[in-house]
Amino acid sequence: MGSCITELYSSVCKELKLQNNRYIIEVLQETKGKTGDVTLQLTGNDRLRKVKRLTNEDALALSKILKDNELVTGLALSYNCITDEGARHLAGLLEENVYLRSLDLMGNDIQTDGAEYLAKSLTTNSALRSLRLTGNKIGNHGAMHFARMLQVNTTLQELDLADSDLETQSVIAFAIVLNNNKSLRSVNISRPLLFSHMDEAAVHLSGMLQVNQSLRELHLGKMDLTDSGVERLTEALRTNYSLKYLDLRCNHVTRDGARCLAEVLKNNGTLEILDLASNRIEDDGALYLSQAIALPTCNLKALSLPSNNIATAGLVSLSRAMQANSTLSHIYIWGNRLEEPVCQVFSDLLSSGRLSPERTDVCAYEVEGRVCLAEVFHGLRRHYYWTPSYGQNGDPASNAALALTNTATVTTSQPL
Repeated sequence: MGSCITELYSSVCKELKLQNNRYIIEVLQETKGKTGDVTLQLTGNDRLRKVKRLTNEDALALSKILKDNELVTGLALSYNCITDEGARHLAGLLEENVYLRSLDLMGNDIQTDGAEYLAKSLTTNSALRSLRLTGNKIGNHGAMHFARMLQVNTTLQELDLADSDLETQSVIAFAIVLNNNKSLRSVNISRPLLFSHMDEAAVHLSGMLQVNQSLRELHLGKMDLTDSGVERLTEALRTNYSLKYLDLRCNHVTRDGARCLAEVLKNNGTLEILDLASNRIEDDGALYLSQAIALPTCNLKALSLPSNNIATAGLVSLSRAMQANSTLSHIYIWGNRLEEPVCQVFSDLLSSGRLSPERTDVCAYEVEGRVCLAEVFHGLRRHYYWTPSYGQNGDPASNAALALTNTATVTTSQPL
């Protein structure tokens, strides 16, 4: 199949008078002999290849050769030079292709018009399951096109619009449309450009969580959420039995917000992953969470707390909670105040086997009889913005959230 699709690519380029991209040819040739689902990895930041970043013309050529292709079910085009024109070509592909399941356009230069092309194509497309537009400056108007699309699309399961310059209007629009959309399983609207500290978005998202019983992941990082906003969210989570992954990293959550989340963990056994990295819950917040985790009703599997100004009292209480409840298997603590008692209790957790080295972001070592902790590159989504230059891409130790939520089944593929 590899030689066939490569020849087709060359003939399409000749017909359209386009220059062949050697990078595309190399990747297409690697499909030879493949029989299962394949993802074409044409990322512009691949450090293991000699890469020529894809342009709009390359997007046009790909849209032509993949129109009727049954083998390719994933297309990874992150960090290339694709603009609105290239998005228009890919939208045309989505209108005709019934086999493509995932499309990754992270880190390109797609703006409002390109977002409109893609959104309109998804009103008729019934195949795509995952769309990633992270880092494209589609803005408020571009996001509104996707909100309207979700009113009619019933097949898309993952939508990532993080770092895309959304505003309050579009965030609220997503909250409203998710009141009725029953197909979306994961939505990422992190880092919108909000110019108010009144937590309006949290109010609408709370209302959505009260009625939506299909959403599994909600990513709200860098949204300037305060404790009052978290309180509104937790009010809804007390009656929500579908959300498994709540991402609140890089907000303004303190001990009061942590106390609200602890109450949810005590009474709602659905939440499995909680990301509070880069907040400021401190010792008091960690104590609240520890009390909840120690209860047999808590089913939390992963807790991320790096850079929260937690000291000995809070971190030791978390280690004791892990001993009391075996459900919590992943915990991340680097960037807090790792004093000697903390180093000792986490060293004991690791040496006893209660905490696996692959499920935390610290490792223990000893210097002159004193136990210390060092950072290791593990976490919930450490490969979110980039892929490693060596080792396994999607390694469960560095991307624990994927393994825990099984979202990889949505974008199932055989990467090249």
